Amino acid sequence: MADAKVIPFDEDRPRGGAPRAARRRSAAGGAAARVTPLPGPPAPAAADPAPPPAERPADGTWERRVAGGLAFLRRRLTGEYEVDEFGYDEELTDQVLMSLLRPLYEKYFRVEVLGVENIPAEGGALVVANHSGTLPLDGLMMQVAVHDHHPADRHLRLLAADLVFMLPVVSELARKAGHTLACAEDAERLLRRGEVVGVMPEGFKGIGKPFSERYKLQRFGRGGFVSTALRAGAPIVPCAIVGAEEIYPMVGNAKTLARLLGFPYFPLTPTFPWLGPLGALPLPTKWTIQFGEPIPTDGYAPEAAEDPMLMFNLTDQVREQIQHTLYKLLVRRRSVFF
Repeated sequence: MADAKVIPFDEDRPRGGAPRAARRRSAAGGAAARVTPLPGPPAPAAADPAPPPAERPADGTWERRVAGGLAFLRRRLTGEYEVDEFGYDEELTDQVLMSLLRPLYEKYFRVEVLGVENIPAEGGALVVANHSGTLPLDGLMMQVAVHDHHPADRHLRLLAADLVFMLPVVSELARKAGHTLACAEDAERLLRRGEVVGVMPEGFKGIGKPFSERYKLQRFGRGGFVSTALRAGAPIVPCAIVGAEEIYPMVGNAKTLARLLGFPYFPLTPTFPWLGPLGALPLPTKWTIQFGEPIPTDGYAPEAAEDPMLMFNLTDQVREQIQHTLYKLLVRRRSVFF
């Protein structure tokens, strides 16, 4: 028996029941005799037309959704699904992981996306973004933005730090969502395969910086991401994210505790750890993610990837473009929360 067709859980349901317009018959121009009413009391005023019938979901919608969900579960249990060489599970990402992140993206942070069409419709591209927020939620929100808003339905493959793949559960979920280790070899392989790759060169220096230095970009490392883009001939797309800096205002860093736990920093915020688990909730700030004009790299010679001066200049160009966009977005926003 053929497998049931997968129906996405968030598929729009068809609607039925359209209001029908009333028709009137013209009395003029016809051969029929005019009917004259008998004398009597005036006829009562015509009642308001009845409202259109309420919309009802089409028959079988729930049955199809249940059948699709059961087919999805059967494939998960029997192993009849595909992952690539990096562990990326596209079906699980589309139907489960994105559905879990979408309420946070749409309702909590109310993300506004600008310029997503600057990411090429096909072929490899390297998206370079600022990093902030104490916890790496900005990368996840950027992934949802590309997944849900790019006109060519592209997927973003994020490069993550070693620490992500050392944490139980988190490591497995990161692999399933398409994340891979932030190394030049993996990034180049993905770009040559035509994937959109996301990198945040500030690393822990950006995500763990104090609140007093918000929206001030840290160093972009040694320009390794530029060298990778040059070798793959992939364009670099600068990306600026506003709103993540304020979700966990980091006013202190418990360095001793961080060393004991093996973390790069242990944040102290106005609510954490003083309010316990409640203090771990991010503040509901309003986010804006803007993708800038791509910077082409395919016009350089193959040996350009080994030119330190060129890498420095391109790295500085990308960093300055992101910083300038951050300032513009900060000027135009009305409030941190609205």
